[in-house]
Amino acid sequence: MAKRGLYYTAMKKILADRMKCIDSSGIRKVFALAAQMKDPINFSIGQPDFDTPEVIKQQAIEAIKAGANKYSQTAGDDALLAKIGGGLKAEFGWEKQKLMITSGVSGGILLAFLALINPGDEVIIPDPYFVMYKHLVNMLGGKCVFVDCYPDFKIDPGKIKDAITDRTKMIVINSPCNPTGAVFGSRELKEIANIAAKDNIIVLSDEIYDKFSYDGPADSIVKYCDSAILLRGFSKTYGVTGWRLGYAAAAGGQAGEVIDQMVKIQQYTFVCAPTPFQKAVTGALDYDTTAYVNAYRKKRDLVYEGLKDKFEIVKPGGAFYAFVKAPGGQSSKFVEKAITNNVLVIPGNVFSEKDTHFRISYATSDEKIRKGVEILRKMA
Repeated sequence: MAKRGLYYTAMKKILADRMKCIDSSGIRKVFALAAQMKDPINFSIGQPDFDTPEVIKQQAIEAIKAGANKYSQTAGDDALLAKIGGGLKAEFGWEKQKLMITSGVSGGILLAFLALINPGDEVIIPDPYFVMYKHLVNMLGGKCVFVDCYPDFKIDPGKIKDAITDRTKMIVINSPCNPTGAVFGSRELKEIANIAAKDNIIVLSDEIYDKFSYDGPADSIVKYCDSAILLRGFSKTYGVTGWRLGYAAAAGGQAGEVIDQMVKIQQYTFVCAPTPFQKAVTGALDYDTTAYVNAYRKKRDLVYEGLKDKFEIVKPGGAFYAFVKAPGGQSSKFVEKAITNNVLVIPGNVFSEKDTHFRISYATSDEKIRKGVEILRKMA
């Protein structure tokens, strides 16, 4: 035991101080637990349950066979950039846009944070939030300023405005949102855009779930904000989470200059996104995903209708998630009990400064959803 104690003391001296700012992902811990359990109801991981469409798989195979196995340009494959750029011009009217392919939207978040955050800089983050934001800000020496969105998970522009100080560097917007499934309204997004413009603040708009919006298209703050950086990806839409592909874009101006710096950092980090998969998703952009969206709307309804009379739950507007209030408002204890009943959910304190809710990912079969909902109802 003495030797073991000396080992950990030595490791504390060896490791960088930034490692004290983070712990292993609570989501991944539960995901690892699922691998050890026999046929659990796995509501833990936000990974589509549908496989990659065959036509997109074939495009990847053909790209590999054709020799597209070397580096692409750091900013990405020209054909893919052109295809995405044409879509963004049609959607937002951007003429002089800046664009790059990233190693997943997570890679884009990291590059943007590296390009922007100095020690002491403040980043405004609506709470609940995607787990990555908080830990990256802390690792870089920044300060998270959380804006409470409980109990309905709507975003209040007035709270955003009140959170701004002379150290505010960035506002993070995630809509449709992980973990709540909230889709922010156009009025709120316009107001936040005006607030950011007035104080010369960059807005980072994480839109990885933009296609999964169930009650009408999700609006984007980049329509209203010249200083916004758009992050979107392919992982969720086409069931290619392991391919690690996303993109970052801006209309130009100050946000466009940030994209230039992100490309520079990519040279010394990811180098480029995986080349054969860049080739494959160029064609994927034409693939109709309506059937997937309709299937996930049904899954959303199975969860909401099944739990609404037993739990305090806000109907999700998009993404793959419901953020449900735990009985008694103690999420961690409820999650432990759920796991003993073979249902894997994630405690709310992974995504929030509070520990009152738990996250359900309904990216699983309808049968599993029905079984899991029935178990949760009995537990309630």
